[in-house]
Amino acid sequence: MSNATRDGRLWQPEFLVAIDEKKCIGCGRCYKVCGRDVMTLKGLTDEGTFVDLDDDDDDEIEKKIMVMNDDGACIGCGACARVCPTNCQTHEAKPESA
Repeated sequence: MSNATRDGRLWQPEFLVAIDEKKCIGCGRCYKVCGRDVMTLKGLTDEGTFVDLDDDDDDEIEKKIMVMNDDGACIGCGACARVCPTNCQTHEAKPESA
């Protein structure tokens, strides 16, 4: 796949494919820079279950973390990676055959 910027420089998009729940601190910086709803903030319970934050289970939430919401919407711009203070995301280039 050949990609170029507007002035013709080669550019390879790298798409968000995973978020490490052990490293993520739920700061929301990545969510704020992404206009495509690729990720969302969820609560993680003591049992390791993800719950919506609008639920009434706030007392069961151990911590808040970002999770993948719509990975197909990612355009590979890398803005989320640039603002992440814990480097908890994994990005990959799209395979040539896809």
